[in-house]
Amino acid sequence: MIPVFLPPDGAHFPDPAQADREGLVAIGGSLSYERLLRAYAMGIFPWYSAETPVLWWSPDPRCVLFPRQLHISGSLRRALASRRFSVTVNHAFSDVIQQCSSVPRPGQNGTWLMPEMIEAYINMHERGFALSAEAWLDTALVGGLYGVCIGSVFFGESMFHHVPNASKTAFALLCQWLGSNGCTLIDCQQTTRYMLRFGAQEMPRREFLRRLSMAILDTPIPAGGKFRLAEIRNA
Repeated sequence: MIPVFLPPDGAHFPDPAQADREGLVAIGGSLSYERLLRAYAMGIFPWYSAETPVLWWSPDPRCVLFPRQLHISGSLRRALASRRFSVTVNHAFSDVIQQCSSVPRPGQNGTWLMPEMIEAYINMHERGFALSAEAWLDTALVGGLYGVCIGSVFFGESMFHHVPNASKTAFALLCQWLGSNGCTLIDCQQTTRYMLRFGAQEMPRREFLRRLSMAILDTPIPAGGKFRLAEIRNA
């Protein structure tokens, strides 16, 4: 399939099952709240650079994590037991996404988080459809992640850390919190060794879209509040 070129306005997307071999579904369009919400509900997410128009993806297979199947490694278990970091939800969304944008990453020049993307996700957060988890060392923000919530699905977007184990601690505690608050599925989007170590698995896109179509109708995850997370049970 040749990816569809989207008009500037509207929220229409082609069927993600018709994406090309790399998972590209569509090109162009805006990052309006309505379009982003429709995209995620269809299993599509934006990912592009300053040199390209907006690119919309739906990979096959899809990397997912079931919250109650979270795997905690021995080293992370020890980090959790040390209680070195305090972890919160939605205490610093804007700071987290800015840090995700600016922290250097091996083998990557520049950032995929364009200013218009940052603005779009902050807008989603203010409307109660995106949340952040923050790891603090005393009063310093040293790690965190953010993502989108629709129904009982959390779509993980990006994470950062300045101190070893900071983002891992935030992610582990967030997974526990999500599982306790109705989350049935975490979309990791792309397969990475990092997420596989947490117990993530690959799922055929067809199965992912089937599960997603039901999960987005579930009682929403409470993404709009502020919370302080306790240590993970049985850590």
